[in-house]
Amino acid sequence: MKKTLFYILSLIALVLLVDMINILTNDFERLTDYGVGYLVGKTVLFIMFLLSMFLLRRKILKNKKVS
Repeated sequence: MKKTLFYILSLIALVLLVDMINILTNDFERLTDYGVGYLVGKTVLFIMFLLSMFLLRRKILKNKKVS
């Protein structure tokens, strides 16, 4: 179950990263104040997913060593 959650978090983080890169490369000149807020919100979500991924990964590896 933990591995499945880890892979789901990885996939969501990857999708967010691709979307942020797409916004920065193609639409950065046209961003309004709301667009910048949208980008910042996506960045915060990306960081939260990365942190939860690494914490979950640590638990997975710890359980693997104990077994």
